[in-house]
Amino acid sequence: MGYGVAIRVRGDYALFTRPEMKVERVSYDVITPSAARGILEAVYWKPAIRWVIDKIHVLSDIQFTNIRRNEVSEKGSVDNALQVMKGAPKLLYISATDNRQQRASMVLKDVDYVIEAHFDEVEKEWGERDTKEGHYNIVLRRLRQGQYFHAPCLGTREFPARVELIEDEHDIPKSPLNGKRHLGWMLYDLDFSNPRDIRPKFFNAKMVNGVIDLTGVEVRQ
Repeated sequence: MGYGVAIRVRGDYALFTRPEMKVERVSYDVITPSAARGILEAVYWKPAIRWVIDKIHVLSDIQFTNIRRNEVSEKGSVDNALQVMKGAPKLLYISATDNRQQRASMVLKDVDYVIEAHFDEVEKEWGERDTKEGHYNIVLRRLRQGQYFHAPCLGTREFPARVELIEDEHDIPKSPLNGKRHLGWMLYDLDFSNPRDIRPKFFNAKMVNGVIDLTGVEVRQ
């Protein structure tokens, strides 16, 4: 926990899709731990470390809005690409004109979060030259300078996130939300231990005075 960071993440729109919704996308009420981890990995990712989300502070009222977007109904197929490589007379692209569909989404608007997190060592990837101090200082430098491996986003690429470092934990703004709120079962992360059988992990999300405390949370598959 000595090598933890706190970042403030804001955006005009966000979409943290509920997996039980198949056709029309509906967002969770708040950012999921996996999406929060993805933002930190957008800033700094290395095989030798693993980001762990400790707390999520919700600094704005939870607001939803409906939007419609054009999407394609198909995905690129690896099998199709391999067949083309072997000389099969097939198309190696998806025609957006022929496969366009318009779908509605219920998204969050005007989101504002503080994410507290730390990183752990990944033993099998940890090298002799790796040090916690070294990784920590690189993270701080990248956050201060606004450097990213790829642009951080709020659930989907079209909803960019504005990220800034909070230098002192005492500077974390107090949430305007009061009381206890049950958010139901929420996606925690994906278990990639078996690449052929990737399993989602869920937790019973509870928000107290605008803060979701993830330390010691019970996770189920």
